[in-house]
Amino acid sequence: MAPFNNLLGLLSIFLSILLPSVTAQFKPINPPAPLPPLPLHSSSRWILDNAGQRVKLRCVNWAGHMETNIPEGLHRQSIDYIVDWIAAQGFNCVRLTYSTDLALHPSTPVSTSFETVAREWSRPALAALYPTITALNPWITNATTVLDVFAQTVDRLFAKGVMTILDNHVSKASWCCNLTDGNGWWDEAFGYNQFNSRFFNTQDWLSGLQQMAAWSQSHKGVVGMSLRNELRAFLLQDLNGKRQDWYKFIKQGGDLVHATNPDVLVIVGGAQSTTDLIHLRTHIPLDTSGWQGKNVWEMHAYSFTVTFPDPFKNCDAVKAAYGLWSGFVLEQGQSWTGPLILSEFGAGMQGGEEQYDGLNEKDNRYLNCLISYMQNNDAEWAVWAVQGSYYIRDGQVDLDEGWGMMNHEWQGWRNHKFPERLGDMWKMKQKP
Repeated sequence: MAPFNNLLGLLSIFLSILLPSVTAQFKPINPPAPLPPLPLHSSSRWILDNAGQRVKLRCVNWAGHMETNIPEGLHRQSIDYIVDWIAAQGFNCVRLTYSTDLALHPSTPVSTSFETVAREWSRPALAALYPTITALNPWITNATTVLDVFAQTVDRLFAKGVMTILDNHVSKASWCCNLTDGNGWWDEAFGYNQFNSRFFNTQDWLSGLQQMAAWSQSHKGVVGMSLRNELRAFLLQDLNGKRQDWYKFIKQGGDLVHATNPDVLVIVGGAQSTTDLIHLRTHIPLDTSGWQGKNVWEMHAYSFTVTFPDPFKNCDAVKAAYGLWSGFVLEQGQSWTGPLILSEFGAGMQGGEEQYDGLNEKDNRYLNCLISYMQNNDAEWAVWAVQGSYYIRDGQVDLDEGWGMMNHEWQGWRNHKFPERLGDMWKMKQKP
């Protein structure tokens, strides 16, 4: 980023502190329900509370897996402002992403994290964000660690009636995902290549899961842990037959999480970037006996997801693909039956056509089809994502997130029409 642009960015952040926040956008769209009795568990295709009543997860993703290793947005608003906004919109959970780096180095001071990343990227403007963060969030001091910020996030969400799912998004803290970022597949699996696995140390991953599961015991707002985001094989990986490594390492991770914290749901995604669970039906079920009554499946779907192509603009065909690759797990009475959370979906919020509520034609078509599918199945979901901007992404300080629910300043909805587009996805239409 050019120095002039850095100056403008810092000026904008400074003004966001001085100017009054836009509180008018806190009008509840979907009034939040009271917290269910915890812990949660799974039965057939349902997530149930401790009283046996169904809980439908309506979540928003909040990125905490990037290089600074704290949840995004604290350079724009206070943590309470963001938490209050999330709760006021009717979200009852946050899918909070984290890196294995965080799990293994939890005591790194926030100040050190920003200084280190700024130095690595040669971006002094990033280090200059730290005083802004502490001005907006005076509870952050030079002694505050990155895990302390996660604790405050989880606990303050819980105090507002919002549950948290911890998602192990990456090993090396960074943006995700592609086939050369080194975070895609276990390094101990068949067919190692450095492009896709150089950072995905299997033993570190297991240690990180165990550390976060142990930590979550002291933070009751954590109701679930996703074992790994968007597993994806590349080149020779996963060619040793019938997903052997997926079955092996997912079982190790699930067993370890449940043994460490038996209260949390264990959330499992398939191959091909959390789109492909078909091996459960065509090969063998996953052995979830080590976390019995806690298993939840997950899937991702975007307009660009190659597993769910739409070359003929045919929604029925796309819905059939959703069901074929992942959605079939909702069919009751099968060995692989379980709850399913659509843990990532979304679209560019601006720059499209007015007739599509600001979306482009492709995203509008995709979203209409996906919403119809989700309304019919009444499954759990987590939209990508709350963040309106990042501390740093791809080397750019204060980068705008065009897919963010919140605007660049984290004041309110980027696209006010989007929550209404989700329709009956907000509602619980089915029960056991």
